[in-house]
Amino acid sequence: MRWIYSFGDGAADGGREDIHLLGGKGANLGEMTRIGLPVPPGFTITTEACRHFLRDGVVPPDLNQEVDEALARLEERTGQGFGHGTPPLLVSVRSGAAASMPGMMDTILDLGLRESTVPLLEQATGNARFAWDCYRRLIQMYGEVVVGVDPAAFGSLLRGAKEQSGAVSDAELGAEYLATLTSEFKALIQEVAGQPFPEDPRDQLMGAVIGVFRSWNNNRARAYRRVHGIAHDLGTAVSVQAMVFGNLGPDSGSGVAFTRNPVTGEAALYGEFLPNAQGEDVVAGIRDPLPVKDMPDWLPEAYAELERVRCVLEDHFHDMQDLEFTVQRGRVYMLQTRTGKRTAAAALKIAVDMVEEGRIDRKEALTRLDPAAIDHLLHPTVDPEAEEPILASGLPASPGAAVGRVVFTAARAQAWADAGDDVILVREETSPDDFEGMMAARGVLTVRGGTTSHAAVVARGVGKCCVVGVSSLKVEEDEGRMSVGDVVVAEGDWITLDGSEGHVYRGRVPTVEPEFSADFARFMEWADDVRRLRVRANADTPKDSARALENGAEGIGLCRTEHMFFQGERVHVMQEMILAHDEETRRDALDRLLPMQREDFEGIFRVMAGRPVTIRLLDPPLHEFLPRTEAEIADLAERLDVDVVKLRREVQRLRESNPMLGHRGVRLATTFPEIAEMQVWAILEAALTVSGEGVEVIPEIMIPLVVSARELQGQREIVDRVARAVFDKVGREIDYLVGTMIELPRAAMTAGDIALHADFFSFGTN
Repeated sequence: MRWIYSFGDGAADGGREDIHLLGGKGANLGEMTRIGLPVPPGFTITTEACRHFLRDGVVPPDLNQEVDEALARLEERTGQGFGHGTPPLLVSVRSGAAASMPGMMDTILDLGLRESTVPLLEQATGNARFAWDCYRRLIQMYGEVVVGVDPAAFGSLLRGAKEQSGAVSDAELGAEYLATLTSEFKALIQEVAGQPFPEDPRDQLMGAVIGVFRSWNNNRARAYRRVHGIAHDLGTAVSVQAMVFGNLGPDSGSGVAFTRNPVTGEAALYGEFLPNAQGEDVVAGIRDPLPVKDMPDWLPEAYAELERVRCVLEDHFHDMQDLEFTVQRGRVYMLQTRTGKRTAAAALKIAVDMVEEGRIDRKEALTRLDPAAIDHLLHPTVDPEAEEPILASGLPASPGAAVGRVVFTAARAQAWADAGDDVILVREETSPDDFEGMMAARGVLTVRGGTTSHAAVVARGVGKCCVVGVSSLKVEEDEGRMSVGDVVVAEGDWITLDGSEGHVYRGRVPTVEPEFSADFARFMEWADDVRRLRVRANADTPKDSARALENGAEGIGLCRTEHMFFQGERVHVMQEMILAHDEETRRDALDRLLPMQREDFEGIFRVMAGRPVTIRLLDPPLHEFLPRTEAEIADLAERLDVDVVKLRREVQRLRESNPMLGHRGVRLATTFPEIAEMQVWAILEAALTVSGEGVEVIPEIMIPLVVSARELQGQREIVDRVARAVFDKVGREIDYLVGTMIELPRAAMTAGDIALHADFFSFGTN
């Protein structure tokens, strides 16, 4: 097996096809070499070699010979000697997995330098400070990556040197201080490792390669792979590349850039550049970098070359690139390129622009956006350039961003909102009694609950930002505060929610409002041109229905009627209906609910105007409408004028231990057919009213949670009987469909029998 490939000499043709063998970095360095970009020469040790090491604990037996041969080729190409010569050949050793894992593994620079060749590097560059700085960097990186020295120990010595010399930054340390610091670093390595820093460049190289192999399994790399679903057995390649130096003076520097703005998608170089610095300095925060757009003031010719490289890369890869570069005495060298990460808004603009530029076709543009990214475009988002740290994280229950002052009760949320405040309702978990507070709030945050909890379902239904299941959050409502660890947030303090990612921020983080640009409209038209499916929306109100139409929906695929009861007086009447102990009392409550539902259906039918509307009859378990806390139960008992102890017992009796299979859906309608009768009556009366206005109406009535043909048959008989009564009363008829959602295993297995009684099937995600 071959373990090493020189840049441009891949297993296939040196290109991106080699990514699994050479890693993203190695494959792309080879690709840039092939297309003639200025890449310092080098070679890549394959992921196969890494896997061999991780499996057996030693490098492959013939790897050392291949390393010697690759070094000889590199010496020939550069005209320099590894560990000797003026100047000596120095190399960088960088990781590069097949899947991008930025910053997760380790890098070593300036490798090959030793005390006896520092004067040779000084002689070649005329810069003693530069030579000693390179040696200092090598020892520090080698100590951290290979030996395992605590970075804080090196940092302490470095701070001491700066204090002694009066230097503010590392760049101000003179050669004599760097020489002393280097000796201190070497002594630290001797102390930790029990052996000296290796002066032999060949030993340095193999130690660095093994260090990078080991970094594949460091804690941060493993955590990153778990979060991003990357396999743990891929291994990393190692790219060994001739060093170029951005720290040779004011005509040198290093930078990272995107070929387009990753936030807005603007077709211009975007990134950061640090004069007189090596690449690691740019990302380490040692000094404040400059925007790449300011490079012409420092190095106009280098910037012009970078612009040329930008065009070449996009012409070749047909996508925005994220690149690293070094300028050595005015000349640009490319150290990396990869497909750049971008915001949803930028992804949209870049895809559309590249079609207009002829770089990609429309079908390719459509594959560039994750469908979830479109959802981000429909809601406010946390500004991607904001740098506030995350306070806590939970489950992203309803997308968007919300900024507001913390309140701990629904009543205060409503009162503060009425007074003009933006608020975030924070609860252990929400209940139907919190509905009005949820409506008044900008967003909802709960300690408990999942993405199907009351808070999540209601928030999604009304388009409110929501984060649930933030288990690290401690809410002390009586004390008027919440906390995450040692961080305390008082009621009235500002927080920001990111419902798309599930993050909570302390304070007011800037947000970006959605804009439906011409690019968005064009992109969605392209999707319409190639799609095979028609798309309906979930909508439970006329307002949601109108928004669905604006976004191109061709009907309502699911109208969840229970959402019409989670608000204001409606939830109170609903609670009366649920707690009724006889049919007469229950029907009295249903008679009061009927006009409320009928009004909602009329609004939806008018908005949809001839498009199909699938309406699901009452589905959730009844306890979702009932209070949870003692205070809420007491309030309800007072409102209904019943004994609080008896009410508490009834609420507990109605609570489902397994809500997915509880007393809900078709089973509820079978037990209490009057509930289904009321809903069907409201649907068909509304349909007849709106059709009488000259608007086409297409109602589709869904019976939820059916598991057998008999259940659907019984409910269909109720629907048809009510329909006949409504038609006789109004004196007109209208077509309607009756169907069900296949969402349980038994329903799926007996779907052929159920179909005999259904006009349509929907399919649930359960």
